Amino acid sequence: MTIGNSSIILGLLPFHGYWTCYSIVRTKLLGPFLKLIICVFLPVVLILWVVVGIVGSIIGGILYGFLSPIFATFDAVGEGKTNVFIHCFYDGTWSTIKRSFTVIRDFKDVCFHSYISFMEDLRLKGPSNGKYYDIRFLYLLPALIAAMLGFMVDFPMISLIALCKSPYMLFKGWHRLFHDLIGREGPFLETICVPFAGLAILLWPLAVVGAVLGSMVSSIFLGAYAGVVVYQESSFWFGLCYIVASLSIYDEYSNDVLDMPEGSCFARPHYRRNKKESISNASLFSKSDSFNKPRPPARIDSLTNTRIDLKPIELLEGLFKECHRQGEKMVYEGLITPKDIEDAKSNKGSRVVSIGLPAYCLLQPLFHSVKANKSGILLSDNTEITATNRPKDAFFDWFLNPFLILKEQIKAENLSEEEEDYLGKLVLLCGDPERLKTSNIGSPPESERKQAELDALARRLQGITKSVSRYPTFRRHFEELVNTLSEDLSKKNNGSSSLGTGAQQVQISKSIIARIISNKSFKRNTSCNMFDQESQSVTARDIESA
Repeated sequence: MTIGNSSIILGLLPFHGYWTCYSIVRTKLLGPFLKLIICVFLPVVLILWVVVGIVGSIIGGILYGFLSPIFATFDAVGEGKTNVFIHCFYDGTWSTIKRSFTVIRDFKDVCFHSYISFMEDLRLKGPSNGKYYDIRFLYLLPALIAAMLGFMVDFPMISLIALCKSPYMLFKGWHRLFHDLIGREGPFLETICVPFAGLAILLWPLAVVGAVLGSMVSSIFLGAYAGVVVYQESSFWFGLCYIVASLSIYDEYSNDVLDMPEGSCFARPHYRRNKKESISNASLFSKSDSFNKPRPPARIDSLTNTRIDLKPIELLEGLFKECHRQGEKMVYEGLITPKDIEDAKSNKGSRVVSIGLPAYCLLQPLFHSVKANKSGILLSDNTEITATNRPKDAFFDWFLNPFLILKEQIKAENLSEEEEDYLGKLVLLCGDPERLKTSNIGSPPESERKQAELDALARRLQGITKSVSRYPTFRRHFEELVNTLSEDLSKKNNGSSSLGTGAQQVQISKSIIARIISNKSFKRNTSCNMFDQESQSVTARDIESA
């Protein structure tokens, strides 16, 4: 993993530098002075990317190469396994190497395909309100001064707060782990996890040290954010207020994490002109509603809101299974053409296959949820994902809420079956305007307003799907899908060609019989020898043509 990821980082570094600079120069979102400053400091960002990427690859490769065989060894001694001694050495060695190559491939897809997608959005997207982002030099110097003051105040104070709370974290964690050990709960519930849970008890002090170091590092960015506040609010006073409030934000957040009494001994002045905006920024560092109402006990909360055990990888695999099923159907219907598949294989890309088909498959659960009158998203296996029971992965935090909003918008439209079919074809072909004009996607709604609303829904769903397509494993699954659809298309063409040959042979046989009948009916005076010669020559010509 270290060699592969480092080679990708260093090999793509010139391309990343050139294409980032080109996209920044061509974008309409940024003003000229901001473009100049970004291009000047771009080499620093690239150097940091190389250092962080290579160091992260080394650490990640060591941890993965060490932990993956250990977990595979525990699986090898499970029930129903024969030759346990051999499996203890074989399992987790070759499979770890193969999965390492998979990780390298996914990393390459992110660094190339996902990167190009991000830069394409930056280059083509225009400002929403008609005004580009630019630097106001009048507030640049006060912002830098506020950032330095924030760092000078927050770094020692937050480090001191973290050190004071570290003994509480140490004994609180040990108390919880020993409680789970005695009651066989939490990590000690499964016998196979007991060694790791015991290792957690021994290594818990290292976790506390890591938390303290993480707090020290985060205090740098938390204090430097004062410069952003000064620049956004155009006020140096609000930056000073933020420096004081950031101490209270961290104190309240750490109390919430450690289940300590709520509140803080530090003052929390307002650092935004709009009070609601200040609260929304504070929610980035603290849990919502944790300061307004008492939190229910953890056990009651776990019983009322049982989270679904669903991983993003499983969801993507289910999505591409549905893409395969729907893709086969569309290949045979002619909605997906050979040109679409060839473009998807090449560097040109096909928005019909890469974006339209996954968006169409994501649209079907939304229709299913609306018809079932569910508050969440109803999957194909009748599992409902809501805002309360969704998994904790960041993937669901990013994409679930937009889908829930989109479902409510579709529900408000009250679509008929014909309109649902029209919207599905529109989502499939929305990325290719020429195909949209030439293809028969059904009759649009009579109301121009409703047609515009369906067009907006289709574009919004395609935009969400494009964001999902940047997920690390998406490209690998997409290439497998394209190869499968290509095989299905070749089978379809072979079947149609064999069918055409069979029909041609039937037509040839009919022509022979017609000639024979015509010769018998209208050429009775002709000799039998001449008839035999003619029929044989006709048969020979037809066989040669076949």
